[in-house]
Amino acid sequence: MAAAAGIGYHWRMKAAVQPRSAVLRTEAITKVYRSGTVEVQALRGIDLTLLETEMVVLLGASGSGKSTLLNIIGGLDQPTSGRVFFRDEELTRLSDKALTAFRRDHVGFVFQFYNLVPSLTALENVALVTEIAQRPMRPEDALDRVGLAHRMHHFPAELSGGEQQRVAIARAIAKQPDILLCDEPTGALDSATGRTVLEALVQVNADLGTATVLITHNAAIRTIAHRVISMADGAIVRDEVNATRQAPSEVTW
Repeated sequence: MAAAAGIGYHWRMKAAVQPRSAVLRTEAITKVYRSGTVEVQALRGIDLTLLETEMVVLLGASGSGKSTLLNIIGGLDQPTSGRVFFRDEELTRLSDKALTAFRRDHVGFVFQFYNLVPSLTALENVALVTEIAQRPMRPEDALDRVGLAHRMHHFPAELSGGEQQRVAIARAIAKQPDILLCDEPTGALDSATGRTVLEALVQVNADLGTATVLITHNAAIRTIAHRVISMADGAIVRDEVNATRQAPSEVTW
């Protein structure tokens, strides 16, 4: 795969796809946080279905419930009420140990901050995941997929912010997860670097068919997705399918 500037796609493509099965779904999930007598309802009866191979952009202002929802569908947290299913398995009935296994085997996470181990090279950071995954790809192949084969022996301090985020993406996809969850992956980047990171995510979604959810407060990013879900006050207020999709290189903010 080409490096940053050479990652390319066939755009503008139709967003409509053949029928796919649900990889994850939620039923009327709520999340309530309590501190003494104070109660905050972070999620209010969320029904969501994530289909195989699709890319979903989750939009909303700070406090709208986006990250809370991502944590629950990723098995990092449990809802106060409602149910969550991964294929036919109900996650909300699993023990903590079983949820850990679900995250390890089926979910990749990418966050705003890269969380790379500074004393390890890019290759070694990715290998941390492949050593415990059930069906990993080679760390070299994961880095190649995000355009960093030529930087695999560099340490994080020798990489730009965009390159570090692409290492984080490579680490997340190296286990070949069914679901990739990205929480503000371009939030700490300038627009040009952010577009490069979005290109890597779109390419991974296209090549591996990994169902991908990308949280952002940046409405411009919505155009790269198959589907756009908007949240406000802990609820889904819109769920729209993009008739056509933009290339990440065309996104401006």
